Amino acid sequence: MLTDDVRARREEVVLDHFRDEVAQEWDAVLSTFPHPHYEIIPTQTVHDGNDAVRGYYHDTRVAFPDQRHEMIALRHSDDAVIVEFYLLGTHLGPLGPVPPTGGTFRVRMTAIFVFDEHEVLVTERIYFDQLTLLRQLLAGIDMRSSGGILTLLRALRGFAKLAREPKDVIPDTPARVAASAP
Repeated sequence: MLTDDVRARREEVVLDHFRDEVAQEWDAVLSTFPHPHYEIIPTQTVHDGNDAVRGYYHDTRVAFPDQRHEMIALRHSDDAVIVEFYLLGTHLGPLGPVPPTGGTFRVRMTAIFVFDEHEVLVTERIYFDQLTLLRQLLAGIDMRSSGGILTLLRALRGFAKLAREPKDVIPDTPARVAASAP
């Protein structure tokens, strides 16, 4: 059974994690788990280990330097804290092969922060609708100018390239099964 003390400790870790991400205090964020591990489900990408997660932070903050969160709800489960939030930002730099569009976004997301049996954060698993994000990023392009049309074509080509890149395999997470009474 999940105690109030365990809930409070987990919630503190998660809220510190969110706060430090917005402040771009990467050492503090990474200190919330001994082996940083992100699974971005819509893009089928895994960022495993300190260097990979730092690279993820770097790349996303180059693309979206003003990225931030608005919390919607926080819930607890037996082995996780589930957070619903809006992710907001402006596409001001390249996102890999995708040129900046100037588009702003506000996308509803869910992050599952998974804890092990020792109450150590082991994974942040993120879910969101990619089409909503894509639509909002492309909306920042001025379609009435030739430069805007060129940016649109480059952005679409960049997104197509991202879609073709080989993806890391996201491991299945075993379900926690309650012991049945005899």
